[in-house]
This record gives sequence, structure tokens and C-alpha cells, in this order.
Amino acid sequence: MTHAFGELVGHRRTARAVAAGELPDHVHGLLTAGYRPALVAGHDDTTRLRAVYLFTHAGSDHRVELHVLLDRDAPQVPSLADLSFPIGRFEREMRDLFGIVPADHPLPRRLVRHFHWPQGWYPMRVDAGDPPEFGDLDGPYPFRTVEGPGVYEIPVGPVHAGMIEPGHFRFSVVGETILNLKARLWFVHKGLEKLFQGRRPGEGVELAECISGDTAVGHALAYCMAVEDALGIPVPIAARRDRALLLELERLHNHVADIGALCNDVGHGILHAHAGRIRERLLRVNEEVTGHRLLRGAIRPGTTALRAVPDAELLTATALDVVEIVELAVGHSVVRDRFAGTARLTADQAADLGVLGYVARASGLTFDARHDHPFIKPPLPRSEPSHAEGDVLSRFLVRVGEIQESVAWISALLDADDDPEQGETAGAALSGVGIVEGWRGTIVHRVELAGDGTLARVKIVDPSFFNWPALPVALADTIVPDFPLVNKSFNLSYAGNDL
Repeated sequence: MTHAFGELVGHRRTARAVAAGELPDHVHGLLTAGYRPALVAGHDDTTRLRAVYLFTHAGSDHRVELHVLLDRDAPQVPSLADLSFPIGRFEREMRDLFGIVPADHPLPRRLVRHFHWPQGWYPMRVDAGDPPEFGDLDGPYPFRTVEGPGVYEIPVGPVHAGMIEPGHFRFSVVGETILNLKARLWFVHKGLEKLFQGRRPGEGVELAECISGDTAVGHALAYCMAVEDALGIPVPIAARRDRALLLELERLHNHVADIGALCNDVGHGILHAHAGRIRERLLRVNEEVTGHRLLRGAIRPGTTALRAVPDAELLTATALDVVEIVELAVGHSVVRDRFAGTARLTADQAADLGVLGYVARASGLTFDARHDHPFIKPPLPRSEPSHAEGDVLSRFLVRVGEIQESVAWISALLDADDDPEQGETAGAALSGVGIVEGWRGTIVHRVELAGDGTLARVKIVDPSFFNWPALPVALADTIVPDFPLVNKSFNLSYAGNDL
């Protein structure tokens, strides 16, 4: 595809072509100006490869894309890992899937492709062909070796004793104290982004809903917004309002479930049972509103279809029910002692890692796409974090506060009048970006369309891609028995990460 580089394309988005050697200076300038790296995506344009870097600015909702055109036979970009930790991980992903080499990367080993994947096979290239047979391991995985008196390792997974997806966690410990944790993922890399290619835009919605099953609304909406941006499709005000409502319903049932699970992880099973009761009530609301307990099927490009609207009084009563559970939890000395001070993630650590969502807000960061990149006016009011210690207790209480916010926001949406000035739409750009504050954090989708109108490239970023590296950082100097509790306080998606 071609862009009018340097000109506005789509919704508040500027695209420009830059030479590989100019990339570090451009990115340094954007980061200094307060832009956040939202994604880095490899592209195969048949005759050449291309790297796309997307940056977003919270204050202005401006988006900047840098496109680097690359020689297909020797694709290489200068690594930006020293400027941004998240970009460094995107670079490793891009190298594994497209063979685009980030020169001088400080951690050049594989990220996505495990060591039995053959050398020189890059599955996202147009000429990749069918997957070859897996071969012998290309050396052992280079886990960090921790040595010293009393140090030993505890390997956990990737197969777990429960209905969770596979991830391998290797603990280096002394006694019960964790010195180092390495989380290894991508055991179920599905090639999901490639499954979008060649489909009509409307045919991609159901696939987007399945990216991470508990985030059907968030991913479907980000995808539809990207398609609407690419095709210049206007979205009626009422449909935008219904979308915002669905996002909050999705936030509610997930937060309630995790509040109960956190209580269960410290032995307070009765509160877990009551949270399950409340979640079941919310799932039944979801089914009344959309016909699906996980809110699938309501959002399509240009439209949103609800079967009913939720009962605001029922949701208000539900929020009060949650408050009672929380008061019982934090009023219990054992629960509070296990939560307070456990697995702190400082604001500096969260900022350096690019952490998103409630994990970031619990560390004192305020990024939230509902007010930084709003699709409805007025946006959700920005609230300063009331719990910002970065520990399990803060992550618990921030989510409690978001439940109350979501209920209030839904009530406001139900009472809102149509605003005739809403509905800003740009012309067709053949590429589009969708940004949504899912319940875990900011979701970004970027699509490009081929000349025949089919999907040429869909890049997906779940907030878990940004947040997984923060889990080992927070667990340093905690104890092994707290791992399930801390893991649940983050509640990261394997499916959303292992695309």
C-alpha cells in the first residue's frame, strides 16, 4: 500500500517515511515530546519489507507513524531498545516473525519463536509457505543463572494444574525468597494476525472477539475502530455511546471475578463465592443486553446493536454489594497483611516498562485511553489514583474504584442526550488505528487494506504484551507462596500475548 507520507491520514494520524539511519533521532524526539510507543509492526509488501512504528500522545490524541522501507534480502533497522524497553520487545517480535533484524539489540535472543522453530523461517512473510517440521533444539534456552549459597531453582509449567494457558516460570530462590523470576511465554503462538489476511473487513470481527476470550468487546471495538478509520466509516452517536457502555460492562464482570479470586488466594473462600454470585448476575445482564454472556456479537464496523439496555438500579445495587465484600476483605487482618506491601511495582519501574491499565494506575500512572483517546464526548473524567503504592493491595483497590466508576459511567451514558457535534470522521486512508481502554488496559489495533478491499495486515497489541515483563520485577524479594496472589493481581492474558 502507499501513504501520503507526512500528511494527515485517518483520525489525527500523521504518517511519514524515514530512512533507517534517521529512525533513532525521530523516535528520541517523539519520546521527549511525551509520545508513547503503541506498537511496532513488520510488513511484507512483496517486493520489500517495511517496519511501522506507531506513537500516541495522550494530551492531544495525536498519532504519529514512522515507516521504514527495507531491503528484502537484508532487512535491518537500528535497535531502539536503549530508548524504550517496550520498543526493544517489539523489535524482537518483528525479527522472529519477519526476519527484520534490530542491529545491536542488547538482548538478541528469540522472543516468540521457541528454539525448536527452524532457523531462517519467518512465518509472517508472504513467501513463508507451510510450517516446516520442527527440528532439534537450537541450543538450550538461556535462562539467567543465579548462583550462591542456598540458591536453587523451582520450575513451574508450562502445563499447569488448572484451566489456564501454558506459561513457564522459573524461580531462582533462597529459602522462600525470590531472587529472580523468568517468565517464558508463546507456547501457543497461533499465527492469529496472519489469519486476518485476505478476509473482508466485516469478516474479521468474530476473529477479533476471540483474541482474548475475556476481552471480546475491547478487541472487537479496537478492530472495528481501526477499520472505520481506514475506510472513513462514520459511527452514529448512539452507537458510540452503546460501545462505551459495553466496554464498562466487560470491565465490571472481569474486575468482580478477580476481586473474588484474590480473596480466595489468601484463604477467604466465602468472599470468593459471593464475588462469583455477583459475577453471575452481571453475566446475565450481559446476555440480556447482547444475547451473549461475554458480550459478543454486538459491535460491527459502523454500528452497534443492543437487545436491551442494562438496569442502572440493578448495577448500582451490584456496586454496593461489591463494597460489602471489599470491606470484609480489607477489614480482615490476614487478608490485609497478605495484600499490603506485597510485590511493589514503583512508578518509575512502571513507566520504564511501559505498563498499562490498572497495573499502571496502581503504581501512580494515570494513562487511560477513555480520556486520553476518547471516542465519545464528554470522555470519562480523569481521576487521580487514590491507591498508588504499587502493591497487591493497590491493584485490588484500584479495581474496586473502577467498578464504582464504571457503574456511574454507565448510568451517565444511559441518561445522555445526543450531541450533534459528535462523530468526527476522516476520509478513507486504507490504513487505520483503533485505540480502546479494555479492562486490562489500552488495546491498539492497526489495519491496512489491500487494493481489493481485503485485509492486508492486522497488528494487534493487547496490554498484556506491555505488562508481562513487570510481573518478575514486582516479584523480586517476595516469597514463592505469594506468586499465585501476585499473578492474579496482574491477571495477564496468555492468549492476548501469544498471538
